[in-house]
Amino acid sequence: MKIKRSDRLVDITYYLLNHPHKLISLTYFAQKYKSAKSSISEDLTIIKRTFETNGFGFIDTLPGAAGGVRFTPSIPADEAKVYVEDLCAYMTSKERLLPGGYVYLSDILGDPEILQQAGRIIAAEYKDKNVTAVMTIATKGVPIAQAVANYLNIPFVIVRRDSKITEGSTVSINYVSGSSDRIEKMELSKRSLPSGSRVLIVDDFMKGGGTVNGMRSMVEEFDSETVGVTVFAEAAYTDNKETEDYTSLIRVNGIDLRNRTMEVGLGSYFD
Repeated sequence: MKIKRSDRLVDITYYLLNHPHKLISLTYFAQKYKSAKSSISEDLTIIKRTFETNGFGFIDTLPGAAGGVRFTPSIPADEAKVYVEDLCAYMTSKERLLPGGYVYLSDILGDPEILQQAGRIIAAEYKDKNVTAVMTIATKGVPIAQAVANYLNIPFVIVRRDSKITEGSTVSINYVSGSSDRIEKMELSKRSLPSGSRVLIVDDFMKGGGTVNGMRSMVEEFDSETVGVTVFAEAAYTDNKETEDYTSLIRVNGIDLRNRTMEVGLGSYFD
């Protein structure tokens, strides 16, 4: 039995939102709803207009036998800026300052709404870069990497500082930790990342940049390419950053440990 157009519009919208960056043939929708492709095309035109008007993302239709429709999530720049400005205000609480100039982020990166929006904002920056995998390091970077990977509809891989027997054989590298100047080790399962991958590195907080450089080196060990690096927050007040080619959503511009205050602003993502 054919369903009403209103019901079909809702169902198509739901499917597209849950399958970003996936090319879906019009035949699939036509058979599912027992409708003509011309009717499906009209539905997609309505959804496309609504999505683009409200800044949800873009819907592209590819002609031909191998064509179909693809939804690319995005977010308007002004909406992203307002959201991160609100996060900056939320982060200025003095209870967030930890010894050594670190910032407590676990509650923020455990909030589903914040993770969803941060993932959407980061993914929008790389929506046209043909990224095939998101990489992060255990453990605090995992939630945000998963959120980004969800919007890009690609796998994410977790680099660990100690090997797990369930990982099988691993590739191990040494790197210099920017925060402690110590030699550290990170490992990644050989099965995690195919050769020739285009990798987006994501992390929660960057102080010196040593961990990011370590992940860059790990990507090279897998004969793959680092497409970009984005961190949720960075310590902009530290000198001698070990890496410069990255973006951040939030900058911690300065801290006063004695008075337990810090200055927080928009990151380089918005420069």
